[in-house]
Amino acid sequence: MKDFAISDNAAVQAQLDRLGALSLPQGRLGLDTVRELCARLGNPQDRLPPVFHVAGTNGKGSTCTYLRFMLEAQGLRVHTATKPHLVRYNERIRLAGRLIDDAMLADLLKEALDAAEPDLAPSFFEVTTAALFLAFARVPADACVIETGLGGRLDATNILPTAACTGLATLGLDHEAFLLSPDAGLPAFLPDDSLARIAFEKASIAKPGVPLVTLTYPAQAAQVVAETAALQGATVVARSAAWDASVDGAIHYRDAHGTLTLPLPTLAGAHQAENAALAVAMLRHQSAVAVSTEAMAQGIRATRWPARLQRLGAGPLTARVPGRTVWLDGGHNPDAGLAIARHLSAQPPVHVIIGMLANKDPAAILGPLGDHALSISVVPAPGHDAHRPEDFAAHSALPVRSFADVGDALAALPATGDVLIVGSLYLAGDVLRRNGEVPD
Repeated sequence: MKDFAISDNAAVQAQLDRLGALSLPQGRLGLDTVRELCARLGNPQDRLPPVFHVAGTNGKGSTCTYLRFMLEAQGLRVHTATKPHLVRYNERIRLAGRLIDDAMLADLLKEALDAAEPDLAPSFFEVTTAALFLAFARVPADACVIETGLGGRLDATNILPTAACTGLATLGLDHEAFLLSPDAGLPAFLPDDSLARIAFEKASIAKPGVPLVTLTYPAQAAQVVAETAALQGATVVARSAAWDASVDGAIHYRDAHGTLTLPLPTLAGAHQAENAALAVAMLRHQSAVAVSTEAMAQGIRATRWPARLQRLGAGPLTARVPGRTVWLDGGHNPDAGLAIARHLSAQPPVHVIIGMLANKDPAAILGPLGDHALSISVVPAPGHDAHRPEDFAAHSALPVRSFADVGDALAALPATGDVLIVGSLYLAGDVLRRNGEVPD
C-alpha cells in the first residue's frame, strides 16, 4: 500500500506526485533495488554520523523520540527519521532538530527519483529512504536516529552498513501479509510460529559487532532473537539479563554499569516508561556518543510524540465536545489496543470514534476496551480502504453508528463522556490537521 502525501508547496507536491505513481512490483522482496538506488547517489548511507537503528511492532517510534530528546538534551545535533508522517511528509526527516524545509525536501526527492529513472522502478519507501540518507550525509550532525518501517530484514533502512547501537521494541502480530509471506531463504532454526517469524524479521537489523538491545519476549521469540543476532555477528543486550527497569513513581534503571533513577515520561501510558527505559539501555550500551544521566532525565521529561495517547488541545474539533477530554491514538493492532486499554482503565469510560484500515483486525482496539466504551462511532480512514460499521458490530455489544467524518461523529455524541479517537495513523493525522495541531 502506498503512503500518499500532499503539500501546499508546489515544488514538493510535484515530487510527491511522482512518488504517488510508484508501486511495489508484485513478488519483489529484497534490498537490491534500494542498494542500487543509493549506489547511483554515491552511497550516502556509508557516510552518516553514529546511527541508532530501532525496530519493533509497537513503541519503536516512541523509543526513537526518547533517543532524540535525550541526545539533544546533551547538546548534540541529531538527525531523526520516523514514519509514517501524520500531516506533512516533512515529518519523516528531521535535520539537526528541525523538520526538513520544503526547498531541500523537493530537491532531495527529485534527485532520488531522477537517479532511479528510467529502469529501476523503486517503491515509495525506497525513494524516501534514499532521500533521507542523502539529507543525513550532507547536513552535519552528531548522531542519527532511524526507525524501520515494515519489519526490519527487508526494510529499506536495513542497508545501513553499521550502527552505534540497534534496538528492538515490543514484538506482536502486525502486517502479517508482508512479514509472514513465504520465503525459501529462511534459516533452519526458525520455528513454524508467527511471533517467532516476526521476531526474526525485526531482529535482522542486527549488525556485526554492534549491540542489539532488546526488551523481554516469550521464550521462543527470545531464542529466535538471540539466534538471529548471532547469525549477524551481533551481541544481544537483553532486558532481565543485561539490564532491567522497574517503575514506581520513577524509572529505576539498572545494569552492570550501575543504577539510575529517572523521571516518568510526560507522555501518557504506562508503556511509555518501558520505551524510555529501552532508549536509556541503548545509550548505556554504546560508546559512540556520551550522554549524561542529567541529559537522560531532561530528555525523558521533554519528549513529545503526537498521536500516541495524545490529549488534544483547544481547536475546531474539540470545540464540538467542550469541557471533555479527547484522546487521540493511531494504534491499530492488538498490542496497541492493550496499551490503550491499560491507560484508559484509570480514566472515565470513553466514547470511541474509530477508523481502521480494512487489512487490520477490527477487534484489536474494541476487544481490549471492553465495557470501558460508552459508544462506538465508525468513520473513514482518510484516503484508504477502511472497515465498515458491520465489521465492528461483531466485536461489540454496543450499537455501532457510522459517520462521514470525525467532526460529524463528535457533534452527534451525547452531552457527557470523554472521547477516544483511534484506529489509524492516517485518521490521527487528519484529526491533528483539522484541530490545528500540526506536528512541528
